[in-house]
Amino acid sequence: MADEFEHRHGFPPGANGLRPADRDDRATARMLAQASFTPADLVTFYYSIGDVAWADVGNGYFVASAGDVLSQLKEYGAVDVGAEQKARGLVIGSNGGGQSYVAGPGGAVYRTRTASLDEPELDRVADDLGSFWSCWSKS
Repeated sequence: MADEFEHRHGFPPGANGLRPADRDDRATARMLAQASFTPADLVTFYYSIGDVAWADVGNGYFVASAGDVLSQLKEYGAVDVGAEQKARGLVIGSNGGGQSYVAGPGGAVYRTRTASLDEPELDRVADDLGSFWSCWSKS
């Protein structure tokens, strides 16, 4: 994904990477699992992956750590998603350009249209987390 980056931007790509989950990540994933709207696939993901940073792919792609997701939840609460905004979701990452990714309780992933999470306008970008990860790998 970063092959054309230097040609386009005039400087080499930075460090892109995936950090494996550690004991703290797995403990935090168990805490996230206590929220009734946390998709089971997200908990499974956080048992293996600590976080992902692809800073130099487009704006960037960032999957927050389980700790960051839990902190966001504690500080700001869940994000309203779904029909008539009655379902609750978790902010799981961003594109580095101000848009956030939100995982709904059924596993669908949404992207905000703006940087605000107060009254977000969301577009469904994937039906489940597996499809979401697949989209990134093709970016």
